[in-house]
Amino acid sequence: MGLNDTPLAERVHIAFFGKRNAGKSSLVNAVTGQNLSVVSDIKGTTTDPVMKAMELLPLGPVVIIDTPGIDDEGSLGEMRIEKARQVLDGTDIAVLVVDGSMGKTAADSELINLFEQKNIPYVVAYSKADLLKNPPHTDDGMFVSAEQNTGVFELKERIASLLKSDREQRTLCSDLISAGDTVVLVVPIDKAAPKGRIILPQQMAIREILDSGAIAVVTRDSEFEQTLNSLAQKPSLVITDSQAFAVIAKLTPKDIRLTSFSILMARYKGVLDTAAKGAKAIDLLNDGDTILISEGCTHHRQCDDIGTVKLPRLLRKYTGKDIKTETSSGRDFPSDLTKYKLVIHCGGCMLNEKEVDSRRQKAENAGVPFTNYGIAISYMRGIFNGDLFVNKI
Repeated sequence: MGLNDTPLAERVHIAFFGKRNAGKSSLVNAVTGQNLSVVSDIKGTTTDPVMKAMELLPLGPVVIIDTPGIDDEGSLGEMRIEKARQVLDGTDIAVLVVDGSMGKTAADSELINLFEQKNIPYVVAYSKADLLKNPPHTDDGMFVSAEQNTGVFELKERIASLLKSDREQRTLCSDLISAGDTVVLVVPIDKAAPKGRIILPQQMAIREILDSGAIAVVTRDSEFEQTLNSLAQKPSLVITDSQAFAVIAKLTPKDIRLTSFSILMARYKGVLDTAAKGAKAIDLLNDGDTILISEGCTHHRQCDDIGTVKLPRLLRKYTGKDIKTETSSGRDFPSDLTKYKLVIHCGGCMLNEKEVDSRRQKAENAGVPFTNYGIAISYMRGIFNGDLFVNKI
């Protein structure tokens, strides 16, 4: 992904839900103007969520998601329904597709209840309007025909109107700096670093710094001290990878603000306060307690992987307890968290804000503390004190 590409996590996630053969896939194809989904008269043609990142006017960068029918049957059908329900956790806007020739059913009403429980704005699209001589007036949705492409433009306009006006106001670091400031980014390069590229939070920080008219200086942790000494202007801010936090904290003068990508990502995703409180739960762990370590992406595990090796090792060393750990990755996240004493999540850079908040909410509902990788590491190394900056001016 280039600096000018919109990451999946920053795109509006629009998901189409409904029963089998309600016309979801046909409507998805009509809305996108592409043959994104396979269309068939056979019930259950869509067996897994189909996702497509694209530009969709008047919405801009979006992810369109076509889901399996919510009324699927059999053991495989139950698994498909569960996949469709998982999509809800990351949905910004839901489109409920109802077969207009049949009307709303109990399954459709159940979906509406789920939308409302999860605070997902939604629109009801009554499909197959071309099969009706005189589509009736409805106050709870709109009639559309994928076959004749009628009502599709109006549906897109309705979806656009559901977007929150504050969506573009979130920032990673631009509100912390001014034009002309120098910001040093510490980016360790080890076996876990993606070859030929830097990870998303680092890309986001560089772009925001440039957009702010500030100066971005990127260095490895091994050259950080040399970099500081070579600068004619004192940095306004240092942002480091959490795994190098201990070394960088010792080398950074106390009159320079210091934070980490993990702390900034927690703030960006709206979970900083929760993560700060959650880290303190590490001190309450006992022998035999189980912790969930969750990764939002599905990268190849290295021999010294942070989630499966480094974090468990650090937890046992810090607490002196025989702690058990379980892991999850990608979009697989347990629906029942009651067996865990703590959830330690990655920064969530590959998940949209809705999905990160959904996971936080699940932990809160289960009474389980929730924090993230970097904040947990910084807390156990005695650096993070719950504030945005380690060094305060």
